[in-house]
Amino acid sequence: MHEPAYLVLEDGSIHQGIGFGADVDGLGEVVFNTSMTGYQEVLTDPSYAGQLVTLTYPLVGNYGINPQDFESSRIQVGGFIVRESCEQPSHGRSDQSLHEFLSSQGIPGISEIDTRAVTRRLRSQGVMLGIITSGDPETALKRLQDSPAYDDRDYVATVTTGGEYDWNSDGEDLPEIKHHIVVTDCGLKYNILRQLRRRGCQVTVVPAGTPAEQLLNMKPSGILFSPGPGDPKQLDYVVDNTRQVLGHVPVMGICLGHQIIARSLGADTFKLKFGHRGGNHPVKDLTDGRVYITSQNHGYAVSSEKLPSGLEVSHINLNDQTVEGFRHKSLPLFTIQYHSEASPGPRDNEYMFDQFIEMIEDFKG
Repeated sequence: MHEPAYLVLEDGSIHQGIGFGADVDGLGEVVFNTSMTGYQEVLTDPSYAGQLVTLTYPLVGNYGINPQDFESSRIQVGGFIVRESCEQPSHGRSDQSLHEFLSSQGIPGISEIDTRAVTRRLRSQGVMLGIITSGDPETALKRLQDSPAYDDRDYVATVTTGGEYDWNSDGEDLPEIKHHIVVTDCGLKYNILRQLRRRGCQVTVVPAGTPAEQLLNMKPSGILFSPGPGDPKQLDYVVDNTRQVLGHVPVMGICLGHQIIARSLGADTFKLKFGHRGGNHPVKDLTDGRVYITSQNHGYAVSSEKLPSGLEVSHINLNDQTVEGFRHKSLPLFTIQYHSEASPGPRDNEYMFDQFIEMIEDFKG
């Protein structure tokens, strides 16, 4: 029998529920995700570092946890907020329940929460700090008031790899290697590496702060700047290295990588009120007018005002008209704000990896 617990928000609101997972406090920025499936991928997505994730879909945990659907080596969220947590999953690949998974890694969850009310509050007031606790809610609120803002911390430093490594997709019939791609790990998901390897690429992952000279000395066919957590304004050390490699080798940026490349060229970024997180965001490709349904997970965006010379917007979000991608008129680079690798989400946008390979093969540097 699970014990009562509370979700306490920075605005002073207190939401009572039932605790599951680890019996510890979890503090972070409270966000919501509208995906109907893929909770294991959400839990293990490094872009959620420092955040408490609210799922709007009412039943979570019904197909359990399996070894195949990890997007990193561990749970990355600071806490999990759901309407109903399924105690008895039913799926042939499942080897753990959601409760067991959270417990095993020291992550708290809270269920029996009115997730629609929490989501409406975040949509109207914006994302805010919160805490999951089984202790006194008023004490938790005081702790929140004394905590630093989410924007003030470099979360990439907490999730990036500790050293260089080559990625191998075990158990797959893979094509012959044709290109060498270096991926800077700002908080990448495994499916990015799988997509590149399936396209005949040797994939080397390096820490986010790897110096530009070292990146170029690896003689990559291309460099991919990965997604990741937090405010890109905290990442000047990554931005400076990025600036120094542009033009020397084809470059692709995804999500945070898109923002980092934009900042390296002189564009600005800003925080969205409640972010884009889910698997149903419509994005228009301005090249041909086609609309794609995309998977997204970001709380910041590139400003379309005063874009640097040479940059042109290639994709826009049809919900709020924010920038979802750009290309450079003379440099071999393009970026997207959404997740071409999905996981979870629609797979419609995997073709962006094909475009990256085409750019590499056309590069005459």
